[in-house]
Amino acid sequence: MGPIPLCVLFPVTVLAVVVVVAAEVNTLDDEYTWPQWKVPLVRKRRTLPLSSPNFSAQPQTELSGTCGIECQRRLPSPSLDDLEEFLSYETVYENGTRTYTSVSVQGLNEVTAWSRNNSSSSRHKREVYGTDTRFTISDKQFSTKYPFSTTVKISTGCSGVLVSPKHVLTAAHCVHDGKDYLDGAQKLRVGILKEKSRRGKGGKGRGGRGKGKRRKGEKAKEEDEEKEEDEGKDDRKGKGKGRKNRNRRSAESEKPSFRWTRVKKTQVPKGWFKGVGDGLAADYDYAVLELKKAPKVKHMDLGFIPSVKKLPAGRIHFSGFDDDRPGNLVYRFCSVSEESKDLLYQYCDAKPGSSGSGVYIRLKEPGKKKWKRKIIGVFSGHQWVDVNGNGMQEDYNVAVRITPLKYAQICNWVHGDSSECQVA
Repeated sequence: MGPIPLCVLFPVTVLAVVVVVAAEVNTLDDEYTWPQWKVPLVRKRRTLPLSSPNFSAQPQTELSGTCGIECQRRLPSPSLDDLEEFLSYETVYENGTRTYTSVSVQGLNEVTAWSRNNSSSSRHKREVYGTDTRFTISDKQFSTKYPFSTTVKISTGCSGVLVSPKHVLTAAHCVHDGKDYLDGAQKLRVGILKEKSRRGKGGKGRGGRGKGKRRKGEKAKEEDEEKEEDEGKDDRKGKGKGRKNRNRRSAESEKPSFRWTRVKKTQVPKGWFKGVGDGLAADYDYAVLELKKAPKVKHMDLGFIPSVKKLPAGRIHFSGFDDDRPGNLVYRFCSVSEESKDLLYQYCDAKPGSSGSGVYIRLKEPGKKKWKRKIIGVFSGHQWVDVNGNGMQEDYNVAVRITPLKYAQICNWVHGDSSECQVA
């Protein structure tokens, strides 16, 4: 066979380079794209009435006894019966009644196994590590716009995130201490950020409708909007006492306030209850609150990913209402330091009050160039963790990750049927 002409060899070489570059681009795109998963089914089996809770528990600022990465490696994998018990749940209604629902899990063996990260690293101390890297989102132009607007305040002192038009995902310990529901959880409310309305008389502003005119249903809407926070009440005291007070009110009206909505029902997984999970309670530190009325606020979808650390940036983001910055929304992001099947360990600076915040990442939608944020976990807060299973505890900031099973369960709570979310 004679030598190949250069005019033939050159196009072939160029084609090979193009194919290699295209393959590298596709691989890079895969790293930035939400993976597609087949989700198992979590179906209701039976619902039984229970006695009303005592609502006597007190809020916890720190959780102890969490079984960490090395500790979890030594535990036997839960059986199907165990998982069905952990995913069974209690529902508490606004009138104080309570039910227990057992579930069945189907299609579990079709879900790709999640790898465990067995490495460990040195730990720092407390909730804020070194320089405080949190950002206060005090400008209403940002705090009341997506994605910050999806963050809500829970009346028991925590944060949460809207995951449907009328469902809020938060931490289980924000409503239940593992033995009983918190004092105040019977009249649970959720605060949605809003811009304070102007106190003008007419409709000269944008969208105004003139003095005394209202859209139909506005009265009902106003009745549903409950009282603002205590600082809002204080702002209204002393009305009409002079220009100084008027100027102060005018300046404060620029700050966001809350529109409070009552919770219709609360759902908590049985795995959170002490004595059921046998050291795994932290893995189930999440709950869903159904609101009596849906706020007109865009929600954030749920998602899950096998490894956050393997993402190009490996970063997570979340916003909450930290106690040390009252009245302000606080945003932060950081890289995940370690991860297990059910928990994310990180050094995101946080304070009490941010517990229950939705932890999210941003990736491309499959087959599209559009980027989308999705909730992949719930910030549980500062916890003392049994790292090696020997009783020696170290402290972390921990988030409970959304797994395929938890995704199916939350979908069942939100939609009433987890089959609506079988492909995520």
